[in-house]
Amino acid sequence: MQPPDHRSASHKPGSLIPGRAVFPHRDLTGIDGLQPHEITFLLDEAEQWIEVNRSRAKSERPLDGLTLINAFFENSTRTLLSFEIAGKRMGADVVNMHAAQSSVKKGETLIDTAVTLNAMRADMLVIRHSSSGAVKLIASKVDCPVLNAGDGWHEHPTQALLDALTIRRRRGSVAGQRVVICGDLMHSRVARSNILALTALAAEVRVVAPSTLMPAAIERMGVTPFTDFDAALDGADVVMMLRLQNERMDGGFIPSTREFHLRYGLNSERLRRAKPDALVMHPGPMNRGVEISSAVADHPERSAITEQVEMGVAVRMACLDVLTRRARGVEGWA
Repeated sequence: MQPPDHRSASHKPGSLIPGRAVFPHRDLTGIDGLQPHEITFLLDEAEQWIEVNRSRAKSERPLDGLTLINAFFENSTRTLLSFEIAGKRMGADVVNMHAAQSSVKKGETLIDTAVTLNAMRADMLVIRHSSSGAVKLIASKVDCPVLNAGDGWHEHPTQALLDALTIRRRRGSVAGQRVVICGDLMHSRVARSNILALTALAAEVRVVAPSTLMPAAIERMGVTPFTDFDAALDGADVVMMLRLQNERMDGGFIPSTREFHLRYGLNSERLRRAKPDALVMHPGPMNRGVEISSAVADHPERSAITEQVEMGVAVRMACLDVLTRRARGVEGWA
């Protein structure tokens, strides 16, 4: 399998296009194709769910009577739990379909699976799949809204939204922030979605990786590539670390994890090159002692890693709400 082309004809970094706060898309299969005001709209919607999520308000159950299927053809813990919690707190009947229980393991085609899921008449599908483009294919074969929970090396849109929301809440704005994304860029759908979202919201994005893990022509996405982590950290407002995606690697991309840590691991000493109040982020799961040290990951003021998890539930509640509004007959969403 070849890595995806990181170029996008529709992506215009930093183009803050004014517009009404509407979300005209039936599905959310990626950040690519969203206008900046549509991304901002989803972030604003998520803000409304943070306090509801914290207070567990029982009156906020807009998905009562709706069925949500979390169809995860690729193993996950935190993303599946986050979507399950989001759906249940909004009143939905949530059904989790795990890859190990799927007929895909028995040779069923993806299209057959899509047809089967459609026949179940769910009101919303959340799909995670190991193949890039699989979620969009399923979305084209079903009648209900589809939300991408990660597909291959392609995209992970809700992760990018929760990261942008975390940055906005901690830094006051995404626009103008110098964000450094470091790690396995080649195999990371999180990196791709974050680049699309953050540059669309006018952040300055720097990407750092060994040359073997740096996608070709990535600068066409409006980012500045570095192979020297220390140089990239100069003046950083946000440092986002990515794990090595060993399960997607076929061949020797790095000499060793020890060598990778020495050159690309974030520790307290290296973090001093960023701004004194720079935010540290990681989408998880973390490999402590490889891409990040425990002292940095657990820093009480600098680390926003647990906050990212909390924002993830709020973002997913917002997306489930927005994408089911037409089906629920919410005024203005016909």
